[in-house]
Amino acid sequence: MPSRTAWHALARHPLGFLASQWPWRALAYLLSGVALGAVAGVVLLFLAAAGLVSLAVAVGAVPLLGVALSGVFVARVERRRLRLVDLDPAPDPHRRPGRPGLRGWLETRLREPATWRELGFTAVSLSALWWMDLLVLGFALVLPVFLMTSPAGDPGAWPWLVVGLFLLPAAPYTVTAWAGARAALTRSALAPRDGEPGAELTEVRASRARLVDAFDAERRRIERDLHDGAQQRLVSVSVMLGMALLDTDPGSPAGRQLAAARGEVALAVDELRELARGVHPKALTDHGLAAAVDNLTARSAVPVTVDVRLPYRLPAAVESTAYFVVAEALANVTRHSRASRAEVGARLETDLLVLTVGDDGAGGADPAGGTGLVGLADRVAAADGRLRLSSPAGGPTLLHVEIPCR
Repeated sequence: MPSRTAWHALARHPLGFLASQWPWRALAYLLSGVALGAVAGVVLLFLAAAGLVSLAVAVGAVPLLGVALSGVFVARVERRRLRLVDLDPAPDPHRRPGRPGLRGWLETRLREPATWRELGFTAVSLSALWWMDLLVLGFALVLPVFLMTSPAGDPGAWPWLVVGLFLLPAAPYTVTAWAGARAALTRSALAPRDGEPGAELTEVRASRARLVDAFDAERRRIERDLHDGAQQRLVSVSVMLGMALLDTDPGSPAGRQLAAARGEVALAVDELRELARGVHPKALTDHGLAAAVDNLTARSAVPVTVDVRLPYRLPAAVESTAYFVVAEALANVTRHSRASRAEVGARLETDLLVLTVGDDGAGGADPAGGTGLVGLADRVAAADGRLRLSSPAGGPTLLHVEIPCR
């Protein structure tokens, strides 16, 4: 199951983590941080010295202006570097210049709080963060090798060799853990604040999450009303018709009409039960996603293997989205795939629900073909999730969904 961040990768099975690309991505992130810190430090020291030396003349303002705006360029590089250990893009908090040209760009940037916040982050990065990157790399990689090789030829060197051998296997975890922490700190420091362009996207996502929660609560209310109201009344009518049928002569016209009416009521109850289950299944509310998926697959026309292992109940909106993804995917399997079997799997990877639905059918699933995939993608996107589909002609088909559980 793919991870989105270095911290997500740490939660994987040790062998799976070591065989993945995340330790190498974390190593590249720290190495590039050391290189960026060294280069930026040299350039800023040169600009500051040049500005102070020539402060008496007009050109002295140019190097100092470069120092003031250095945070903009460093932050831009940091946002690109984040993609090494965090696959989610980092929003840019800067606005478009009010007018064209260099002067308009300078006026806009110098008036933005984000520019000075990025300058402060650059100062912290140059004074502490890139040094810590260097120390972590030295402790994780250089120290074990030094311990194993420096006392060569010394009869008492074997304890250092043992210590080095114990430290070296921990290096991928040390490097990845610090890279994840460094990336989280960078994202927090450079994230847009209220009123900045990137913050508008954050607010849209928050509003979308509130709407999803509200719709899910409304679906649960409708399900309860159908189950406890109309369905119970129809069951009562069916019982009354049954009692009236006992008081009539068998085979009489009235008896036949009562039996027919009771049959119609029974069909209405079944249809209402299916409608309530489609609005929001009771098993999902009472017992969670695993039980609801088991009930759903038990009614599937295609044999389904279920492998849903979750350590605890997920947020209601996440469970609802995941359930309806499985329901729609299995409906597509039944209607379009000509599959002989299907599989449903779910795992919780740190704070990410990873859901898979696969089948051995004919493949060729196309969102433009009216198979419900567009609506499925919209439902996942509304929960801030991601949907991926692999369905080559001839099959098999695999639907991969990731839903954050924050």
